[in-house]
Amino acid sequence: MVGVRDPGSLRSHQWYGTDGLRSFSHRARTRQLGYLPEEHLGKPVIAVLNTWSDINPCHVHLRERAQAVKRGVWQAGGFPLEFPVSTLSETFQKPTPMLYRNMLAMETEELLRSYPVDGAVLLGGCDKSTPALLMGAASVDLPAVFVPAGPMLPGHWRDQVLGSGTDMWKYWDDRRAGLIGDAELAELENGLARSPGTCMTMGTASTLTAAAEALGVTMPGASSIPAVDSGHDRMAAASGRRIVGLVHRDLRLSRILTRPAYEDAVATVLALGGSTNAVIHLIAMAGRSGVPLALDDFDRIARTVPVLADLRPGGQYLMEDFHFAGGLPAFLSRLTDVLHLDRPTVAHDSLREQLAGARVHNTEVIRPRSRPLADEGGVAVLRGNLCPGGAVIKHIAAEPHLLRHTGPAVVFDDYRTMQRTINDPGLGITADTVLVLRNAGPKGGPGMPEYGMLPIPDHLLKEGVRDMVRISDARMSGTSYGTCVLHVAPESYVGGPLALVRTGDTISLDVPARSLRLDVPDDELERRRAAWSPPPAKYERGYGALYGEQITQADTGCDFAFLSRPGAVPDPYAG
Repeated sequence: MVGVRDPGSLRSHQWYGTDGLRSFSHRARTRQLGYLPEEHLGKPVIAVLNTWSDINPCHVHLRERAQAVKRGVWQAGGFPLEFPVSTLSETFQKPTPMLYRNMLAMETEELLRSYPVDGAVLLGGCDKSTPALLMGAASVDLPAVFVPAGPMLPGHWRDQVLGSGTDMWKYWDDRRAGLIGDAELAELENGLARSPGTCMTMGTASTLTAAAEALGVTMPGASSIPAVDSGHDRMAAASGRRIVGLVHRDLRLSRILTRPAYEDAVATVLALGGSTNAVIHLIAMAGRSGVPLALDDFDRIARTVPVLADLRPGGQYLMEDFHFAGGLPAFLSRLTDVLHLDRPTVAHDSLREQLAGARVHNTEVIRPRSRPLADEGGVAVLRGNLCPGGAVIKHIAAEPHLLRHTGPAVVFDDYRTMQRTINDPGLGITADTVLVLRNAGPKGGPGMPEYGMLPIPDHLLKEGVRDMVRISDARMSGTSYGTCVLHVAPESYVGGPLALVRTGDTISLDVPARSLRLDVPDDELERRRAAWSPPPAKYERGYGALYGEQITQADTGCDFAFLSRPGAVPDPYAG
């Protein structure tokens, strides 16, 4: 039984418990809210940060889950206060929710810092909300528990089980190839996404919530519980109960989010065959925790773990299958030799204790080490004269014959031009062509949109071509697939080598050798560099201007420079 802290040691005490005018005012205004003194005085105040919105299908159920969290907080003797925060909808927000990840991180940090809060429960799950909430909470360093939104139910169309996102790309290409028509597409429209929740493939959402669980900031097994399962409600209530205990123990995020925890999260992502987006987000999250994490760490750890999750888009099963196969605790039980088992989590004194008794119930979904889906982790880091700051590729989702490929480039200067001209026969695109998109990075996108899965021209689709080498400084949806080289750094918009590529240049990709090269002599590249001039800023004012001024490159996490640098921030004076 965890002891109860002295109420005078709670952070909220300076708002409520002192003998002064301000404290009197705070108590009076809390009466205005309708609360009795005995409901909140001397109790841990728990912020419930909720990313619910009517236009975010991944989070549309979080209004109800917040009530379950608050129920748990009340039961454990805490005082819950719900805060609405920015909702980042991968589906609807343009040009990309990645543009606003750091805004939610700032909002999270400043809300927790500026209000009478002793701990927090963070509700999110759609791609950018998980890292944003954890980045902000890590910067404040209070006790916190993360509640993942959970995956949606599997999709269905006729006799096919569908994976949201992954099958969207597949059947859209089928339509472009003339294999299905508008009637089939209308049926698919009704079957792809059948319930609230995040994509039920191992896309970015499930990758990041699995990373959060591996970091130790969720209840055990929380990351895979389907959004509409009653178990999800129970998990939310348990999270509410748990945060009160964490406040009494003063177990802050800095004790959880350590270097070993981030290394274990990287190993988890790679062994899951997870989204390339996790590379950027984990680097940014680690930076907020004061933990150095770099691309080379991903490549090093990738060589030590196999891919054991047979999940789309790199495999065949869906998140509900993974959950009933044992979820992440069972999955991590296959990796105990590479994990740091003695570090604490929010739920247990050690990860070893958290995984005790975990069992795999379906060895087709969660493979044994003797029968991996791939011998090495699912993401590779590339280096070469085209990406001196690095690039990434999810090679388990690529056609194997393209992992070593040399071909002529066809270059697009922006995404709209690419959309308009990709089917132009005059471009001479063949299956051997290397498609290059630039000005789609952090500054150039802006916000590094998910443009990296460049479409294959219609005439090649009709010939049966379903993969080509594609290179960009953009990101790619975690639900997508193909031989897509992403996150090329530095980006073309700031003068990275991608800005110097011309149509007809030869590019060589060698994933086993971790190499990406532009086969152009150095003196010619220097001539091109001298002739290059920077484009004008995308935004002249507002948040976009701040973003353009402060955003860092993909290899360092795309955080804001003024947020990622070290430095003390004082707690506000509430007297």
